[in-house]
Amino acid sequence: MDQSLYTAHLKYLQVETDKLLQQSAFDGLLIGSGSLIRRFMDDNSYPFFANPYFVYWLPFLDQHPDCWLLIRAGEKPRLYFPMPDDFWHKTAQLPDQWWTEGLEIVPVKGRRELPEGELAVIAPELPEGECSGWSLNPESVVLALHQLRSVKTDWESECLRQANYLAVQGHIEAAAAFSQGCSEYEIHQRYLSAIAHNESQMPYSNIVGLNEHGAILHYQFQERCAPDQHRSLLVDAGAVWQGYAADITRTQAQPGTLFAQLVEQLDAAQQACVAQVRDGADFVALHEQMHLSLAGILRDAGIVRNSPDSQIELGITQAFYPHGLGHLLGIQVHDVGAWQHDSRQTRPPAEHPYLRFAGTLKQGMVVTIEPGLYFIESLLRPLRDQPQADINWALVEQLSPFGGIRIEDNIRVTSDGCENYTRDGFARIANI
Repeated sequence: MDQSLYTAHLKYLQVETDKLLQQSAFDGLLIGSGSLIRRFMDDNSYPFFANPYFVYWLPFLDQHPDCWLLIRAGEKPRLYFPMPDDFWHKTAQLPDQWWTEGLEIVPVKGRRELPEGELAVIAPELPEGECSGWSLNPESVVLALHQLRSVKTDWESECLRQANYLAVQGHIEAAAAFSQGCSEYEIHQRYLSAIAHNESQMPYSNIVGLNEHGAILHYQFQERCAPDQHRSLLVDAGAVWQGYAADITRTQAQPGTLFAQLVEQLDAAQQACVAQVRDGADFVALHEQMHLSLAGILRDAGIVRNSPDSQIELGITQAFYPHGLGHLLGIQVHDVGAWQHDSRQTRPPAEHPYLRFAGTLKQGMVVTIEPGLYFIESLLRPLRDQPQADINWALVEQLSPFGGIRIEDNIRVTSDGCENYTRDGFARIANI
């Protein structure tokens, strides 16, 4: 990877943080990487996930708890790096790689000497020995950081690109495992092996659903035994590259079935939606257009006889596609910059409550585009009592054992269009 991208990223953060500090009452930011958290009534810890605000500055230390980074205007960022005497665990070596050139690194072997001043502490909690002038996660600073993080630098974009290229390898292996009749657990393990991740390194828990399990949006298990029939497979799984996440979903189906045709049609509709992504695009409008496209798919397949406009009016597509079109992506899978993290941002309309981003796309943002089509009885049941809903219930029953479809790509917004990290990743492998 081009080292100059990170150098430029770090300089950009310093400039923007200086501006932020000038507009605030604080002398600096003190950002903690986070600490290991003990399990209840146990002496083992949960897997460590670094504070995303710390990873924003130092993605190379996303596996290092108890670090602290001090940023002050006009000074090199100072990293307090723990180096305890510990015979139970491996003590990390003091970093001396190329990326440390822009830092002052202070090794901490015992009790750290805490900085003084009016500091905004960005961390789960204050460090021991807090100073009276410190403020934990002041809202004005945190919201400013959210907006800064919502638009990615070239370094961040390259990390997200590489995360996608890696995750694609896992999805190709998962598709092969499906064709070979593997269980969900075996597919999951082969995915991890293909991208050389262990489970604690994954950005989120893999969703690996065979057949009916594909209709459970956040299916959380992996069956050890393979089913008698492999009708379909939905895999929602990513990868991490230098602290940045990929979030990709693909659906496989046995060829020659109506469900396989639906997968192809939804894939085409998803690509048509991606083609509309650009600087200034309204994400809610894209989401609503996808519902209209889905209504056309349902009617053409004979699943719903109502016209597309009538389906939207009656809320029929909501039952087949209950979630949002996508979300911002970055260090966090559901990244900051949207209404869930910032009350100042546009909230979704009442008829689309699960839409995670409801604003205007900006150049440099990275979003997922992930429409779905599911056969979920609890959502379809109310339509059975709705006389205006003209649904072919026999066909629904025929398709329900296949579960559901989701197609998800990771998209970078550009000035005149977009870059599809995910499709580019599949194309790269196909051309090798």
